[in-house]
Amino acid sequence: MGAFSKTLMVAAAFGLGLTAAADARDLRIASGAPPAHPSNGYLYKPFAEYLAEETNGELTTIELGTEVVGLGQMKDALQTGLVDVGNLLPLYFPAELPNFALAGELALSGRDAHAMGAALTEYTVTCDTCQKELSDFGMVYLGSGSSDQYALLTKTPVSTQADVEGLRLRSGGAPYSRWAEHFGATPVSVSVLETFEAMSQGTIDGSMASIGDLLAFRLVELVKNVTVLPLGTYFATSNLTTAAPTWASLSPEQREAMARAANRANADMTQRWGYDFPQIAEKAALEAGITIAEADPAFVQAAADFAKADQEAAAAISAERYGMEDAPERIAEFNRLIAKWEAISEEVGHDRDAIVERVWDEVWSKVDFATYGM
Repeated sequence: MGAFSKTLMVAAAFGLGLTAAADARDLRIASGAPPAHPSNGYLYKPFAEYLAEETNGELTTIELGTEVVGLGQMKDALQTGLVDVGNLLPLYFPAELPNFALAGELALSGRDAHAMGAALTEYTVTCDTCQKELSDFGMVYLGSGSSDQYALLTKTPVSTQADVEGLRLRSGGAPYSRWAEHFGATPVSVSVLETFEAMSQGTIDGSMASIGDLLAFRLVELVKNVTVLPLGTYFATSNLTTAAPTWASLSPEQREAMARAANRANADMTQRWGYDFPQIAEKAALEAGITIAEADPAFVQAAADFAKADQEAAAAISAERYGMEDAPERIAEFNRLIAKWEAISEEVGHDRDAIVERVWDEVWSKVDFATYGM
């Protein structure tokens, strides 16, 4: 079948969906991630189940694999209607989504996974400029999640700052590049999907990443040392981004049900990515003979001090590149939300079910679904 015919079929299906919003319908969903990534079995599969449950079968799903749309194509897939709900990586589009870009610049602030996902969710849902950016982008936001705290995954032992000097480290973003340069390492921009090849070929000496990458990307075969440092988390996500026309075609009751399903699935993914999978990866690492140890206390303190100081760089970058003159105030608000949700996460013992309930009560229950995202 030709590309034009496929386009006509997608457009026809999409049009029928718009005219029959009140009837049972399938939504096309796509994680865009490789099979081993937590966003598959612990985000999109639960979301599909929860959506059918929350809507009493009015909304069901068809999941599209990476052979149809990958993370790199998700923006176009959402904007053209090929995908109704997709895993968008906002940091791919910093100019269009500067509030997410600012959150990405604050990656080193992350410590508790549930707290970071909840903090960004509350920030984005209640931020007028965030909502306008997303509306202009043709998309609706339904929450975020977070990884565990990153570590240094290296081929050689690292304990002190002197040990990291001269190493070539994969960097997943600007904050990590600044961190590497500050401590004498060389940051290397490599896709997470290419980390194994880059390390096996000697292009890099290690990665600043989740310990879960040992299993998700086979790094357990190459890494010899895991060094625990305050390296923040990856939380600038929009896990279940919904195409604006799809959202507009739903009733307010269906939108609320969809938000409930997304809230539950986001917590599932964060529980897996931020807590359960790292524990599994740590066990596998120890069985493989990999050394796991916290860095020298002086290095730990230096890294923590840098993370705090780096917020000034984040504010300056956001002001210069994206015209966010109020970046310091936005950072202060985000820090307030981080503190709020760290306290809540600690209070409930980082319990997934309790987080689902609190995020709904604190954030989504206050949303008017007749107007949100419209």
